[in-house]
Amino acid sequence: MTILEAHYDPALAAEIRELAKSRNAVILAHNYERPEIQDVADYVGDSLGLSREAAKTDADVIVFCGVHFMAETAAILSPTKTVLLPDLAAGCSLASTIDAAQLKAWKAEHPGAVVVAYVNTTAEVKAESDYCCTSGNAVEVINAIPRDKEILFLPDMFLGAHVRRETKRDNIHVWMGECHVHAGIDPEHITRTRAQHPGAEFLIHPECGCATSVVEAMSAGAVDRNNAHILSTEGMIKRPQQTEQDTFIVATEIGILHRLRRENPSKRFIAANDRAQCTYMKVTTLAKVRDALEHLQHRITVPEDVAARARISIERMVSIGGNSGVSPFGPEDPGE
Repeated sequence: MTILEAHYDPALAAEIRELAKSRNAVILAHNYERPEIQDVADYVGDSLGLSREAAKTDADVIVFCGVHFMAETAAILSPTKTVLLPDLAAGCSLASTIDAAQLKAWKAEHPGAVVVAYVNTTAEVKAESDYCCTSGNAVEVINAIPRDKEILFLPDMFLGAHVRRETKRDNIHVWMGECHVHAGIDPEHITRTRAQHPGAEFLIHPECGCATSVVEAMSAGAVDRNNAHILSTEGMIKRPQQTEQDTFIVATEIGILHRLRRENPSKRFIAANDRAQCTYMKVTTLAKVRDALEHLQHRITVPEDVAARARISIERMVSIGGNSGVSPFGPEDPGE
């Protein structure tokens, strides 16, 4: 079983909860965060779902235990709240593969094309996009766009390949970006792990480098569709409660195993690759969360003109919904 490194400190956790109460703060933790960070949070989930949850609360302060673009999204959806990121070093290898200038240049090469941006992008990139999407609703967002319209999909090439295949459209151009963690989960890891655990359900995130080959194998009948599921992180969380199966191979960042095991204590979860760990997600510690609350650091803001344009692309996505047929959840939580 994959062992997740944790640094529990009950006294520090209690101090954080008291500080959060005094600051009227809500603590959000992404599914990939350290176990002790997830345990001290008010809400654990995917980036968009967390931002939307925080926007519903009456909290004055949002402490986002995730990465920079996620805190930006929270700031966009909660413009009157103070949004804090415990460590400014919490970046994202996928989001950094494209910036606003690069997107503008790409758009100039394809005038009239519709830009669809995965939520794992900066606020500036969202502002230059027509639609946002998640891995859970990407197919539905694309299908809502007229088939004769050229599409620029960014930044994840594996999710883009998956979407292009599912929608059967040849006018989708895909940016060649990748998440370094998901790209490292390759067919070799999958084949070996599945052979070691025959009969286990296979849950795979569409950002994974192996997702394209797995989708092809499903189409060819080489992989049993009833035993393999391409899901967002929130889809992975919900799947164990929807089946009698007791063993699951999980192909995404290993931090999600903590929440899966906590919410499904009678079931077994195995990492497709034990080394699939995001260093950016793991820079946040309990001490940094405490310091963020104590000193109200580090505040994440988005210029209003950028936020307004980025908000449009997010709202367009939400208006479409999220039940793509690829993921099992509905429009209230399209999933990352």
